[in-house]
Amino acid sequence: MMTKAMLLAATALLLPSAALAQDVEYRVLYTGQDIGHVKVDEDGGTYRVDFDYKQNGRGPTISEMITVGDDGMPTDWKVEGRTTFGNLVEEWYGPDGNGGASWMDAAGGGSTDSDAFYISQNGSLMGTALLARAIMADEDMSITVLPSGNARMKALDTLDVTGPDGVESVTFYELSGLDSAPSYLIMEEDGDLLGVASPSFAVLKAGYEANDQNLRDMTERYSAERLANLQASFSRTYDAPVRITNVRIFDSVSKTVGAASDVVVHEGRIALIEPTGATPSDGEVMIDGEGAMMIPGMYEMHGHLGREDALSNVLYGITSVRDIGNRNEVLDKLLERVATGELAGPRVTRMGFIEGESPFSSRTGVLVSSADEAVEAVRRYAARGFHGIKLYNSMKPEWNEVAIAEAKRLGMEVAGHVPAFSSADAMIALGYTEVTHVNQLMLGWVLNEGEDTRTLFRFTAMKRFPTLDLDGDTVNATLDAMKAKGVAHEPTLGIHELGLTQVNGQYGAGSVSYADHMPPSVQRSLKEALFGADTPQERQEYVDAYGTILDVLRRMHAMGILLIPGTDMGGALTYHRELELFEQLGMSRADVLARATIDMARYLGQDEDLGSVERGKYADFFLVRGDPTADLGDLKKIGLVSRGGTFYVPDQVLPEFGVKPFAKGIGLPDKQ
Repeated sequence: MMTKAMLLAATALLLPSAALAQDVEYRVLYTGQDIGHVKVDEDGGTYRVDFDYKQNGRGPTISEMITVGDDGMPTDWKVEGRTTFGNLVEEWYGPDGNGGASWMDAAGGGSTDSDAFYISQNGSLMGTALLARAIMADEDMSITVLPSGNARMKALDTLDVTGPDGVESVTFYELSGLDSAPSYLIMEEDGDLLGVASPSFAVLKAGYEANDQNLRDMTERYSAERLANLQASFSRTYDAPVRITNVRIFDSVSKTVGAASDVVVHEGRIALIEPTGATPSDGEVMIDGEGAMMIPGMYEMHGHLGREDALSNVLYGITSVRDIGNRNEVLDKLLERVATGELAGPRVTRMGFIEGESPFSSRTGVLVSSADEAVEAVRRYAARGFHGIKLYNSMKPEWNEVAIAEAKRLGMEVAGHVPAFSSADAMIALGYTEVTHVNQLMLGWVLNEGEDTRTLFRFTAMKRFPTLDLDGDTVNATLDAMKAKGVAHEPTLGIHELGLTQVNGQYGAGSVSYADHMPPSVQRSLKEALFGADTPQERQEYVDAYGTILDVLRRMHAMGILLIPGTDMGGALTYHRELELFEQLGMSRADVLARATIDMARYLGQDEDLGSVERGKYADFFLVRGDPTADLGDLKKIGLVSRGGTFYVPDQVLPEFGVKPFAKGIGLPDKQ
């Protein structure tokens, strides 16, 4: 590892002959659409940055000033503005006057006497450019960073791109050590950063936008190769029957826990269940369940599934996901790879995402500009076997009317947001079978005519919720209609808890039980508020709004309206928190486990094969060292997962993502 003096000498070979990002503009691209910019002006080693993009009516607005020393290391750093969901950013880093440095960020800041490279919490691509230059100047391509950890780079591929001056050669690098998954940088020959890319998102120097699709496709391949290697290394399958001995089965139908049993899995299904101690047949593979509780695989009902999510959900006992809006071509590829066993992933029930064209559109799924196009989108999804459709904010109510009618004619479910300038009441009357997000349900009770929910206003307007008369006609009319028509509700309660109650500088209630197991960068992010509150009074208004939400959901549960568990945050541990919150709505812990398993299998029409541990059903289950019927927090203590007879031991895989396991794994024989 290089010392700071060695780094200075090495970096001198690169500076100033290669002027790092001097007066340069980057364009922010989402699925090929230009949605914003990063503009950099350099003067005497000081970089002034304007960073702004908007997708789905939201995005960060950041101004940044970074001063670097002769060695290329930042010496002063100021970041100001707003995050994607409006949280105020007032971040800084600089010398402390005693030979060290200190910083302040949303996580609470810190200080050091080291000369490590500071990683900003809410900075722009410019920080990545400086970091890449510093790492490339180190002979090991690895440097210590602040607040903690090591950042590493390795070259992956060299390729030609087309820019303003013609064809030039660039190199793809993998940047790791900063998060639970690597990111991908594209570097020019002179050491400048051309940009960063992911399967859906890219930030590229202006003039290089035509390379967007190819560069994103390459990152998709890199990510898939990494996860395929994990699947090959850590999954276990067997040609013979597999007998898991000495487990206590949670019966999701009766909501009880049984006596010690053996469960035999063969060809992806549960072949046999019998009392522990029974004589195995010849050739069975034996796994000692060690008295663990066997729970049916759970359903995450609000996913936007990606490759990383696919594996992490399985590792946390979520073997089925309802994908409620995605880039269809990306999800197609993922599901093909999961089906062949190349990648790990849950079973997926697909909802077709339909959005209207507007300046606030979410560019996912299918965008439409007329009622006829909306109907055609429904028919396209139906012909491809989608379970239902999800309608979004920029759909016009009259487009929704014909789309809903066509979906119901074709036997499809209809879920969604409430379109701007309409209400949940109107959508329920038109035929919604499910309303998504509790704010979407409740906003119609507090909005004034003409107020636009396609922006962050759909979050900030929740401050009005405490003024509601929950016993009044307005609220009761909506809930009574839902009850009468059998309309379900998926509140995504966890993301509302996070947005409305989380404050800077401390772990929120939703993450405190697992944060210390996460990589340092994730721990840092878990100490940042989501929705901005500029004063204690405003934060209290949000907290009070969350209390009102809980009151409404408790009433809905008591009325018998079906509440559906989903996160909109990737599932995994955030799904575990969603279930804990459902307990707060008046459900017993056994009720919650049943809701996550057999209730959702029935809701999706899949209970013949899924939702409970029964003979003949798919072998989708997980073993827990504890008793979630006594404490739902024990759901984290997973020792073994089976997804259709492919087995995973989480304590073997989680460290690959920088996660400290929550429980000792259940031992497995080698593959056969």
